[in-house]
Amino acid sequence: MTAATSTTYRTRFGSLKHFEKGHVEPIDDDVRHYAFSNCFEIASISKPYEKVVFGQNQIYVLETLRAEGTSPWYTCAHDEFALVMDGEVEVHLVQLDAAQAVADKEKNGAVLVEGEPRGKRMGWMKLSRGHQGLLPKNTAYQFRSAGEPGVIVLQSCKGDLSVEKWADICQSH
Repeated sequence: MTAATSTTYRTRFGSLKHFEKGHVEPIDDDVRHYAFSNCFEIASISKPYEKVVFGQNQIYVLETLRAEGTSPWYTCAHDEFALVMDGEVEVHLVQLDAAQAVADKEKNGAVLVEGEPRGKRMGWMKLSRGHQGLLPKNTAYQFRSAGEPGVIVLQSCKGDLSVEKWADICQSH
């Protein structure tokens, strides 16, 4: 019979103001096979709404965005998902007229909408920590953050607006 072990775990949520980068803890592998980054650290050194890639699986990426002020209008030929990790963010949506939709249905990643979006206003979502919103394809979306800067993780595909800073954001040893 083994003695009962008592381990106390304490969950700590990171934020833009309070985060620790952490590190890779290999169990039965070589740490050189992995890289580690932190969305809060990335947002702390990013420009507002800069789409910094911090995870990638073939064409699919996770991007960190510093939510501060009002973003440009974006659209995309495929669905994207926005997960708010810190702060409060409004996401405004417009179903674009065909003239402003992404012409290439195979285009990956978000693109900027030229001028003001034209089409049917769809409404808006108010997202805070842990809330996720769908950004439908060929819909213009704009992030608005009125208070303290926040952090958004965007699930998308790597595109023209994706920024890669691997040497600056990853711990690889």
